[in-house]
Amino acid sequence: MTQGPSAEPGLLAKLLTLIAAVILLVLGFMFSVVLVAIIAVAGLVAGGYFWWKTRKLRQAVRQHPPGGRVIDGEVIVVDDFSDQDGNTRPRGRSGDLPPA
Repeated sequence: MTQGPSAEPGLLAKLLTLIAAVILLVLGFMFSVVLVAIIAVAGLVAGGYFWWKTRKLRQAVRQHPPGGRVIDGEVIVVDDFSDQDGNTRPRGRSGDLPPA
């Protein structure tokens, strides 16, 4: 008896396919765990490097707090200008008033 191309795969083919699928799933899981571990270690190394490089800055801020030397202020941006007649005109790109 000959089997054609549309014949069902045999028991051995199904078993080999199942074994191959399980092996691929296990390998994929193993590589994903290794990748997550590498990313976590890289993040810890980057954080440690940043912490180490900023230690003198943190120490300087603790020893010499800014005190009263901080200049604080507010900025008000005016997009339109009202002239003496009450007409509202937009400002130019450089902040200058456009000609009347």
